[in-house]
Formats: sequence, C-alpha cells, structure tokens
Amino acid sequence: MAFRGFPDFDTMIADLANEILARLSRDVRLRGNASMAVPGGTTPGPLFDVLSKSDAPWDKIWVTLTDERWIATTQDGSNEHLVRTRLLRDKAANAHSVGMKTADGKARDGEAKANVAIASIPRPFTVMLLGMGDDGHTASLFPHAPELTEALNTRDPALVRAVIAKGAQQANERISLSLRAIINSEWIVILIKGAEKRAAYEAAAGGSDVSEMPVRAVFNQSTVPVDVYWSP
Repeated sequence: MAFRGFPDFDTMIADLANEILARLSRDVRLRGNASMAVPGGTTPGPLFDVLSKSDAPWDKIWVTLTDERWIATTQDGSNEHLVRTRLLRDKAANAHSVGMKTADGKARDGEAKANVAIASIPRPFTVMLLGMGDDGHTASLFPHAPELTEALNTRDPALVRAVIAKGAQQANERISLSLRAIINSEWIVILIKGAEKRAAYEAAAGGSDVSEMPVRAVFNQSTVPVDVYWSP
C-alpha cells in the first residue's frame, strides 16, 4: 500500500484522472476492453466531471458501482444516479453501465441478480476506486455488520452481498461488492479528503481488526496494489 498526499484537491483529481484514463486506454489496447468500479458520495463527483469530458475508448469500457443504497436509482443518494449524471455523459456517454439495484423490495432478494450483472463485466477490473468512511468502512462493508464476515470471505464465490448498515446515512439497506470482487482488480485506489479521513486512514493502517475497520481487509491483502490518494 502506498500513500499519496497532494497539496490540494484539484491537483489530486487531475493526477488521478490522468492515471485512470491511461490505465483504461491501455487495457482496451491490450485486451480489447476495460472496466472500472466507482463509489458514490461527494468526493468523487469532481473526478467524474473530469473523466466525462476526457477522450477515451468509452465504448469499450464498462462502469459499475462499488456499492448501492437500496433506493430508487432516480433518487438523490443513489450511487447509480450520481454516476449517470456526473460520469456517464458527454464523451463518456458511450460507456457500458452496469447497476446493482434491482426491482426487488429487499436488497437480499436482489442479491442473485446483482451478482449475475457484476459477473458479466470484463474482469479483472482495470480500476477499483473506493471511498472510505470516518468509521473505516469501504464500499458498503460497515464495521460489525451482520453480513461482514461472509462479505470479506474471499473463498465465497459471491461478487456482491446485501448489507444492513445500521446508522448509515439515508438507506440502511445496501448492496456491496464483496472483498473477493474488490481484489479481482489490477489497481485499487482509495480516494479521501480532509483531516478526519487522514486520521481514519492512519488508524486503519495501524491496526488489523477488520471487523472494527473493514477497509483494513483491502489494506492488508497482498494480491493487488493499493494507492491511497489524499488531499486536505
């Protein structure tokens, strides 16, 4: 794992966008396709804006989510809604979009269909872009969630898991990539901003209890390189 600190947010976003575009374009050139999983939240929005206006072989690139709230995809707070309105437009409008939310009333009932959808994406993922909460969650892998153990079990073939995220903002019911899916990637990036996230990163990097801070499962694996991008 490597920590990359930047003097300001705009510099970080420009650097990360260039690296992502280079990797996506390289995979399209070498294997005929590329894929990327992205989070929701406020931090990646400006990155999505830059990517959407950038030249890339978007018609050969698949984009999906790291996790999703179990709410309508037209609703504010839906990660799919964010990606469709900030990333999959302008030059990136031709990318292949794969969502997680189904018409099922409960996330658990939609788990199998979401698993099939994610399995259809070319993998390994070229880029796995993750966020991290102050509590050490990543994707929707929340501390002490009842489903956390199975979601972190890399011997489990599931690519997605329904999760009940008690106390989370908006919908507690979520669906998330499993650790198995997350590490089926060529490059993992954790994008964070601000002093509180820096403190959370340092706490996570300094410990090993994944139930306390699930992002440690990403930090502590040795299969895929991880870069943490941080700015004030």
